[in-house]
Amino acid sequence: MGTEGDEDRRVIAGRYRLRTRLGRGGMGVVWRATDELLGRSVAVKELSQDASLDDTDARDRRDRTLREARAVAQLHHPHIIVVHDVVVEDERPYIVMELIDGGSLADRIAEHGPVDVAEAARIGLALLGALRAAHEAGVLHRDIKPANVLIESGTGRVVLTDFGIAQVAGATTLTETGSFVGSPEYTAPERMSGERTGPESDLWSLGALLCTALSGRSPFRRDSLGGILHAVVFDEIRTPAEAGPLLPVVRGLLERDPQRRLGAEEAERMLRAYRDTGRVPAAPADRTPTQRDVPHAGPPRRRPPGETAGAAPQEPSGPADRPVPRDRPPRTKRGALIAALLVAALAGAGLSAAALLVHGGGDGGGTPASSAPHGATGSGTRGPTPAPTTSATPHPTVTVTRTAAPAPPVSPASHARPGAPSGYRIADDPAGFALAVPDGFTRSPQGERVFYLSPDGAFRLGVKVTAPGPGGPHAVMERAAAEGTDTNPGYRDGVVTDTTHGGRPAALWEFTWNGFSAAEGPRHTYDLCWEDGGRLYDVWVSAPVGKVREAREYFDVAVDTFTAS
Repeated sequence: MGTEGDEDRRVIAGRYRLRTRLGRGGMGVVWRATDELLGRSVAVKELSQDASLDDTDARDRRDRTLREARAVAQLHHPHIIVVHDVVVEDERPYIVMELIDGGSLADRIAEHGPVDVAEAARIGLALLGALRAAHEAGVLHRDIKPANVLIESGTGRVVLTDFGIAQVAGATTLTETGSFVGSPEYTAPERMSGERTGPESDLWSLGALLCTALSGRSPFRRDSLGGILHAVVFDEIRTPAEAGPLLPVVRGLLERDPQRRLGAEEAERMLRAYRDTGRVPAAPADRTPTQRDVPHAGPPRRRPPGETAGAAPQEPSGPADRPVPRDRPPRTKRGALIAALLVAALAGAGLSAAALLVHGGGDGGGTPASSAPHGATGSGTRGPTPAPTTSATPHPTVTVTRTAAPAPPVSPASHARPGAPSGYRIADDPAGFALAVPDGFTRSPQGERVFYLSPDGAFRLGVKVTAPGPGGPHAVMERAAAEGTDTNPGYRDGVVTDTTHGGRPAALWEFTWNGFSAAEGPRHTYDLCWEDGGRLYDVWVSAPVGKVREAREYFDVAVDTFTAS
């Protein structure tokens, strides 16, 4: 832990002498101290008090804090900070912890720049082990970020610290009193939207942390709080190019639907494989489909749009970002929930939210639409990409008007040609475009559509380039969706959502259907279309419903590496 230099000689609980301030955070001050009873150096976190609370609320807050700290003290793992003691002095709680001789991951990035892929994988493995131990004990961290990860000097030991806003299963938590506590750049979208959260939310935060460790910048960093919230909940997620070698892991962790987010055990397996072989394997594709993997299993689920699926040799296509569960409120209601969240967040940040308008109801969004309906689903591949797009929750167009500086728009994607992630190759297609396709996929032109097919034909990745049509991308996808029952046997759970691609309006269509034969079985399609340079581009991936995670990775890589010749 680095030293800030302020000194204090107080003794608390009759044994801990506070000496030098090591750092300050939203929850309090951390001191280097001496345990005079045992003659050892320790770290003491002095939790801040809220002067706005009355005595009863202050006491309740203190009691909750102590209860949560005691729960963390029961955790025993080499990558979790050791809590020695929890004490109260003059009505103020203090947490006594082991003293780590070293700085935080945030300090390391600031001083020496991003870490390499091998180091990021090592850090990721350590944190996954820590999170699994915490989650098994019913403790959620809820504030995973580089500043809360310590790297011990000499040994390089990775230590997860600052469980100050942790949530203990079954307990009312410190942050359930109406305020939001945490670091927005690393906070999962389900927490942003006020939904009940679980271990998956910590895993999202780890995905954002890995991006920061590899590139030096969070993918959700913006110039304002409103911009950050919009980026986490709505914007196209573009992982940094440096994350390419670990892309399947990063993309899996940054899956906006917590039911389809990569699990800790799977992420550990993939990172260990990289450590041992230099290559990240795909998420298991041969397991029995579950509600987590099959959008229509059990009560049919819809996913938030933000991607699209196109046409395949006889298959219907469609745009989609992520299915929105059927049991969720309609997009207009969900949009209103997010709008209220943004207003509250902006107000909480001292910003005046003069107006927040959410456009788009039902399955539509707010971006312009164009071009004629597309064709059928294509086959896709899985794989990492230097700057992939992540699925989004239902994506209404959100306009925030404030007296402070408005949230900045998403920067257009560079037209520079990206490289192929591990397990992919760049296909320079004679039809006038290039994109990364999985190794082993072969080209199969079908009239105005071009397909890249997996060796077994299970994945179909399609591309179609046409002239723009009336209404823009959204209208194109809505027309395609209207014909879904005619073009895709057993068409269901179709969702069209407005999104952006490279800073331009785009539409995502996602749907499930029965496939072209009983032998082929149910399939799921992601289809994205956008306009650029007077052309309409449509890219989609179709795959068996039990392999939607692979399909999503293939789709993201294809979209994020796509360039027009």
